[in-house]
Amino acid sequence: MTAVEGSAVDIPAADGTADAYLARPGDGNAYPAVLFFMDAFGLRPRLRAMADRLAGEGYTVLVPNVFYRHGRAPVVDLPEFIDPKSRPEIFRHLGPVMRALTPDLAMRDADAWLRWLAGCSSAAAGPVGVTGYCMGAALALRTAGTYPDRVAAVAGFHGGNLATDGPQSPHLVAGDITAEAYFGHADRDPGLPPEQQQRLAAALTAAGVRHRCEVYAGAHHGYTQADTAAYDQEATERHWAELLGLLRRTL
Repeated sequence: MTAVEGSAVDIPAADGTADAYLARPGDGNAYPAVLFFMDAFGLRPRLRAMADRLAGEGYTVLVPNVFYRHGRAPVVDLPEFIDPKSRPEIFRHLGPVMRALTPDLAMRDADAWLRWLAGCSSAAAGPVGVTGYCMGAALALRTAGTYPDRVAAVAGFHGGNLATDGPQSPHLVAGDITAEAYFGHADRDPGLPPEQQQRLAAALTAAGVRHRCEVYAGAHHGYTQADTAAYDQEATERHWAELLGLLRRTL
């Protein structure tokens, strides 16, 4: 792994200025870009550390605060260790913020993130990779289907509600995806029950998308997040292997 530089950046977005974190190798060269979609807890030290690790593998990584309409990150007060069972007020505060980010707003923002990366001197020209965690997995999936000419790889980990029976379900964009896709589902995740896992895989297969969808046995929703009670080190390292393999093949 190479030395990494990380910095806070501001991005002109659809409805104001969004704060974000940019991680890139420190040698001044341009590297393939990765758009990193946060989980609901948002831009914080854990996500910066994950972006740094990814950048150390030879990528320029952008982690936008997708809740920027509600303020700069963190938009809610978070403890150093997050256990929602003992702190139910966290989701009481986050719930309305999450619901306010409609698919239309999120994809207007995704255009801003991708345009910013296209003009970033640290990012190599060409399509990007997109990865997302928890709610970010849905944002990653939507972005790949909304901007297929700009996304070469899409990954999602412990995502919820990826393939509902609603009219705005993320999986409905599968027919427009041209990227290679990988999804690592949490085995113990009520937000993505087996019927949704099967619906997502079927949609990707029907659309001819090159993909793999795998279930991580024993893992909980949020398994990559070391500052939460859901963290699973073995599942997290598996996620790194799959994500890096995907990016190497496509970028």
